[in-house]
Amino acid sequence: MSTTIFNCFPPKDTSDQDGQLRMSGKEEFRATLTEVIKVFILAVAVILPIRLFLIQPFYVKGASMEPNFYENEYLIVDKITPHFRPYERGEAIVFRFPPTEHKYLIKRIIGLPGERVVIQNRKITIFNSEYPNGFPLDESSYNPYLLRDQTIDETIASDEYFVLGDNRPVSFDSEIFGPVKASQITGRVFLRGWPIERFTVFKAPLYHEPSPTTTQ
Repeated sequence: MSTTIFNCFPPKDTSDQDGQLRMSGKEEFRATLTEVIKVFILAVAVILPIRLFLIQPFYVKGASMEPNFYENEYLIVDKITPHFRPYERGEAIVFRFPPTEHKYLIKRIIGLPGERVVIQNRKITIFNSEYPNGFPLDESSYNPYLLRDQTIDETIASDEYFVLGDNRPVSFDSEIFGPVKASQITGRVFLRGWPIERFTVFKAPLYHEPSPTTTQ
């Protein structure tokens, strides 16, 4: 039977080294876990204030804002700008409805606080201090749909907005439930991020309002 011959010193006991290697692995794991926790806390510290106070993402559900917003489109809602300026006519907004629940609707602002909105013969007329005799609201730049065939005469309170969906025949909006309280509004639709081919940064549409001096 052959015998193994060592041409060197006998191998040392490596149990302590193995123990040290295992201990180093544990320490490395703890260090990695600590870094992950730090990154998570930092991310929460940065993202949470943004989510609560600056912007909020939403997905569109339903057809009430077609052809300008379609189902499953990804929108970013600006929550901070309205704290520095009032909402503008024509801006799309997201608001809670009913106000006591976390359910949201997206609609377009038609009537501003203090105005009177008259809908008759499928046309909208806006009355305010600048136009006491009213002016017709021209929505042809963004809305191909006609209003419902009904008559509405609504005076808006100082803390309310009159809102309509772009797809008027199917929209559940102020024609049905009346003006929306400012306290219900989450913010204005600022950006469409998806689908990428429809990426858009939104601004309030321009309306062709008559000169107050020529209003009849």
